[in-house]
Amino acid sequence: MGGWWPALAAAAEGLTPIPFGSETVVQLARALAADVYVAPDTTLPAALAGANYDQYRDFRYRPDQALWRDLPGVDFQAQFFHRGFLFKPRIEIHVVEGDRARELPFSTSLFNYSPNPTPALDDSTGFAGFRLHAPLNSHEYLDELCVFLGASYFRAVGKGLAYGLSARGLALGSGDPGPEEFPVFRAFWLHRPEPGSTTITVDALLDGPSVAGAYRFQIQPGEDTVFEVDARLFPRVDLAHAGIAPLTSMYQFDASDRTGIDDYRPSVHDSDGLGLLTGTDEQVWRPLHNPSSIQHSGFQDRTPRGFGLMQRKRGFDDFEDAEAGYEKRPSAWIEPLDDWGAGEVHLVEIPTADEYQDNIVAFWRPAGALKAGSESRWRYRLHWTATKLWKPGLAHVAATRIGARPGEDRSIRLVVIDFEGGDIGTDAPQVEVAANIGRIANPVVHARPGGGWRVGFEFAPDGRTSSELRARLHRGGAAVSETWVYRWSA
Repeated sequence: MGGWWPALAAAAEGLTPIPFGSETVVQLARALAADVYVAPDTTLPAALAGANYDQYRDFRYRPDQALWRDLPGVDFQAQFFHRGFLFKPRIEIHVVEGDRARELPFSTSLFNYSPNPTPALDDSTGFAGFRLHAPLNSHEYLDELCVFLGASYFRAVGKGLAYGLSARGLALGSGDPGPEEFPVFRAFWLHRPEPGSTTITVDALLDGPSVAGAYRFQIQPGEDTVFEVDARLFPRVDLAHAGIAPLTSMYQFDASDRTGIDDYRPSVHDSDGLGLLTGTDEQVWRPLHNPSSIQHSGFQDRTPRGFGLMQRKRGFDDFEDAEAGYEKRPSAWIEPLDDWGAGEVHLVEIPTADEYQDNIVAFWRPAGALKAGSESRWRYRLHWTATKLWKPGLAHVAATRIGARPGEDRSIRLVVIDFEGGDIGTDAPQVEVAANIGRIANPVVHARPGGGWRVGFEFAPDGRTSSELRARLHRGGAAVSETWVYRWSA
């Protein structure tokens, strides 16, 4: 082991296996938090320091060297990422077998560098991260299932899906005026799966200037790939605005948000809405927005039942992009496993002029600060899914469209919301619409060709620059749809 943290300096030398238990990483995180922060080593060997993006892409792991490739009955394999380009920190990779752990040694023989020459590197070079493969779409082939690479970022796919949004271990300062802090998963422990097992366990050690943490991921691939996450945090300083279970995505435009867009495609995004299932059992849908300046939205709650950044559009004709395949990007749904108390689901929307920058962040922000020297635990399931409907009996928002109302006063907006599915019945429901600023006029609901219900109303902002809009279908006072909420901005 590298011994870059004091808690492990005397634990082992070389590649000798050492004892490992369920509390080992927790003990390491607790010891790290009690000591002075030491930044990870980002110094690259000379042979890697000048590698550009194209050269780094040529550093390909050899599939025939995959971890567990030759284990009979084991349906998981691991491959590893080279250091270089943007991925400079040396990340320790350990393999757990039974109650012992050993560090996985680096070697250039694990990689194919062609057409570049094989660099002269020793076993201290280490790795940048890893990916797991499993039989996701068929039993005959091991698909790439998930990736852990860069800071505390990771992402995964369900059956038939492709990579899109990412998750993180922790968010600190996302969208705030000051610099954002990016803690790093500095070491991983990959548990060798038992033959026939449908899940795999990964432990991770988080470290940053403000906090250390121990994470356990129990990963099960499938139609929905599910991560069961157990995160234990040990702050070095008071964390007043910690982001728990953060998700990071991209939203550029859609039918509700095309001002200034000159693009042949009808929409471009990895996610089109924030979904909420509140502690009072209200299902909420908040369409995403590409604002002109950074927007923060807080949805206060107690004991939340779930939240996520969702991609509801699933047809090629929703995007008309044969290369990006946005209709195959997964949704990510967070399901707390404990009482998370009071706080808010916090949404950050950052302006973007293109589709290459992640500009959307969502996370749980506890009402109280995480105090220095304390320990907090956050357990949740993370579903990577295409079809998650947390209350299928309610009609859900299928599309939001906003444009100028025909007529002389082009400041008046015409808002159209399509609802689909649920046990809504055949008789037209009633609609309730509200705005905290401005005026609502002429709300109507009628059957939509092809099925479902369409809500339309006029919104007059009265010269104001923003307003919170809200709509819901009901029958006899009982909700028959989820609640649509939207921040309109000029």
